[in-house]
Amino acid sequence: MRNTKMRSYPRRVNFESGDVEFRLMGPADEAAVLKFANALAVHDMLFLPRNIREPKVLSAWIKEIERGSIVSLLVVKDDIVVGCGTIVRDPMSWSAHVGEIRTVISSPVRGTGIGRALSNEAFDLALSMGLERLTVQMTSDQTRAIAIFEALGFRAEALLRDQVKDLEGKTHDIVVLGVNVADVQKLETGGSSGAID
Repeated sequence: MRNTKMRSYPRRVNFESGDVEFRLMGPADEAAVLKFANALAVHDMLFLPRNIREPKVLSAWIKEIERGSIVSLLVVKDDIVVGCGTIVRDPMSWSAHVGEIRTVISSPVRGTGIGRALSNEAFDLALSMGLERLTVQMTSDQTRAIAIFEALGFRAEALLRDQVKDLEGKTHDIVVLGVNVADVQKLETGGSSGAID
């Protein structure tokens, strides 16, 4: 059964590539996250709706964390941010029960299991927040990331053609995946295997 209780952070996890720390992001992390963002490939930035390389965007993100409408989880390896998972919700909207998960990891740690672990951790964090429905968005060519979220129970719900334009002016399609938390919980309590990690 998925963890629906808030975990305590920071938390260390061991991978073959070494230990990493999962910790909640706060104002003191602004410079480290900016350094992480500046090291991301242009295409990786498309996992996020805004260009977090812009200091004003990053400052606004920090303010939303302080307000409580965003919860961000950092992955830190050797004192360097190598990944970030964020749960975004709008508690004042008609969709206050819905959260969007956004994850991005740096190229050097791809293929080590850290991205999958971050996605799982962000999913569990979203469940602990009492959200009833979750969505993720990414470019349609991100097949590994799509597979990770499908393993969590997410299913494709929309394809938005030419939805984002990267820093080089090239357009990309966005796939939107979603999951109802109650459906995931039914699968788990029913003993269905394979649908949930």
